[in-house]
Amino acid sequence: MARPPLAIGTAGKIRTENLGPNRYCARARYRDYDGKTRDIEATDTTGPAAVRALKVKIRDRTAPNDDEITRETHVRTLARLWMEKITEAEEVAKQSIDRYDSVLRTAVVPALGDLRIREASVGRLDKFLLTIAKEHPASAKVAKVVLGQMFALAVRRGALTTNPVRDTSRLRAPRRKVAALDAKQLEAVRAAIRKWQQPTPGKSGPRPTGDLADIVDLMLATGVRIGEVLALRWADVDLATDRPTVTVSGTIVFVKGKGFFRQEWTKSDAGYRRTVLPRFAVGMLMARKLAAADNPIDAIFPSRRDTWLSPHNVRRQWRRARADTGLEWVTPHTFRKTVATLIDKEADTDRAAAQLGHGSKAVTKKHYIEQPAIAPDSSDILEQLGGGPMVPDTEHREPGPRQAA
Repeated sequence: MARPPLAIGTAGKIRTENLGPNRYCARARYRDYDGKTRDIEATDTTGPAAVRALKVKIRDRTAPNDDEITRETHVRTLARLWMEKITEAEEVAKQSIDRYDSVLRTAVVPALGDLRIREASVGRLDKFLLTIAKEHPASAKVAKVVLGQMFALAVRRGALTTNPVRDTSRLRAPRRKVAALDAKQLEAVRAAIRKWQQPTPGKSGPRPTGDLADIVDLMLATGVRIGEVLALRWADVDLATDRPTVTVSGTIVFVKGKGFFRQEWTKSDAGYRRTVLPRFAVGMLMARKLAAADNPIDAIFPSRRDTWLSPHNVRRQWRRARADTGLEWVTPHTFRKTVATLIDKEADTDRAAAQLGHGSKAVTKKHYIEQPAIAPDSSDILEQLGGGPMVPDTEHREPGPRQAA
């Protein structure tokens, strides 16, 4: 019977040979990942040392090929090849590519770039990601996505058999309590904006345009994201109907080399939506429409140069406006949470999710609605712990599952 072939990626029996004084050779047959069996060898000053050297060679063995990615490829090279691949494929948004590139340049390559692919063990990658997560949880998550896709490419090219990123620890974002504005806080916010927009003698910097108060009002009227509200055009608003509406169909994004521009789609499919406007927003928009000059991009909130306002500049204005209110924790995203909390309280979570443009109400409930979990009414059971006789109140209590059984 013919001897069965070696399994792919395994070696046969190791043989040693004395080649002369202080020179030994260890040899073995090895079946490469291309299916071919080859002789491999290693030499050293003693037989055991030569065997150890050969075992290291077997461990790091790669099949001969013309691919530019092997186990000996540096992580920085893998990062470059992966970036070239996703850029050429044009399947990833340009702003996402810019963010990936930033994380690679500032975090991944400085820390891991000189490692060979085979040296990027689960332990090394795990330690790296957990270190970043201590200070920058969001960046750590992006880094994990980037590394996962990089090493997936190495697996597809045959340089690795498994993706080490898969077995790294789960990155958990710090738990934050959802905080929405109550009526008193909301009035303080509006007062801060009005005060900030007033012209002040000797005040440095460009004069406020008066847009910030209207931007905040429209965010409160719709629950849209800051990029979405700045991307609204007059063509997206219908004020002539009995129930005036606004259609959210784009967002403002930043791409390196291009700057801020209007992306012709929203963050998700569910984000493309039409909402009915409350009366206070209709009044504000009508007043703006009467006073607004035409601009070539049809923006409701154009910059002084008739370009799209950047979310970065609006956030900076907002930080200056709230400085004297004691509400430093309030961000533009807080307005979305305020909208979701109010709609959930007065209606339900499904309606709040639809208003915010979420595809799942679970996201809305977890991250946007300020409310404690509601425990079932067990007060009649707990009454027994009040010091009286431990006798069930069967007269007023509905039978539970065990009693019914």
